[in-house]
Amino acid sequence: MCNEVWLTSPNSNTYAQENDDHDAKSRVFCTKEDCEETFGMFLVKETMYLPERSYSELIRSSDTIRNARFKSVNWLITAHKRMNLWAATVFLAVNYLDRFISIARCRDWKSWMFDLLSVACLSIASKFNETNGHSLHDFQVDFVDTCFAPTLIQSMELTVLKTLAWRINSITPFSYIHILAQSVDDLTKRATELLLCVVLDHEFLEFKQCVVAMSAVRCALDQCVIKTSTKNVTFGHLETFIPQDQKDGMIECRRIMAKVIARDREILIRGKKSPATALKVDLYDFRNFSADDDSFLRTPEINVGSGKKRKREEE
Repeated sequence: MCNEVWLTSPNSNTYAQENDDHDAKSRVFCTKEDCEETFGMFLVKETMYLPERSYSELIRSSDTIRNARFKSVNWLITAHKRMNLWAATVFLAVNYLDRFISIARCRDWKSWMFDLLSVACLSIASKFNETNGHSLHDFQVDFVDTCFAPTLIQSMELTVLKTLAWRINSITPFSYIHILAQSVDDLTKRATELLLCVVLDHEFLEFKQCVVAMSAVRCALDQCVIKTSTKNVTFGHLETFIPQDQKDGMIECRRIMAKVIARDREILIRGKKSPATALKVDLYDFRNFSADDDSFLRTPEINVGSGKKRKREEE
């Protein structure tokens, strides 16, 4: 756990369920029945890990939040490559970031506050998903003018965890990749590259995680050189699990994804070009800030005290 321990503990029943979910996501899918069972389970559970419904509108209406999100996600991708983290880790961190902002709203936040939130989200995701520990300093080497104190990062982590009601074993688009790509390495790699590109674009928040994942795999299939291993990849039977309204969304999702791929083709050449370092912070008087001055972590909008789970309508 990265030389740190959680500042408090989640409800034991919730924690046990989270671990069960993690086991399922790590499962080797040997049969069609295994794939269908896990895919169906993910479809049900992904609704528990979505941002608030008003999040897309918040991003569209606020240049500050829209730009801060892009900057933060860009940095998360850069840090994931620099630190050789699992791809699943960066998708978890992005999920935490989006869910937190959608709940807390983060109006009037300064740039460095989003920077701190990004570090906290990646730290939590790493503790949950990585086998090798990283110090809090490791996450910050990209920073130009800022180095957050460990106590401040830990306070932000606790705020995030409470805000998310300790629900951190999120179902993300990446969760579906191994099921859909059926362990074909080239297809898995290409689909992951596509997801790392489109996760920067807030337009994809309009779609469910399974829709984004299926669109990425279909686009990857279109781009992969035809090989015996990819010829036999088919997951049409899994689409029967998706509600009709979400199937309609797949057409639009693939259209937007194709547009993003064409626009950002150079970014997709992983290993030759990485996204520019995101968190080059604005100039501000950070030196006078201390861990004791953390009132922004207790904003009324966050409401971390109740730990109350938010109930979503069934889609």
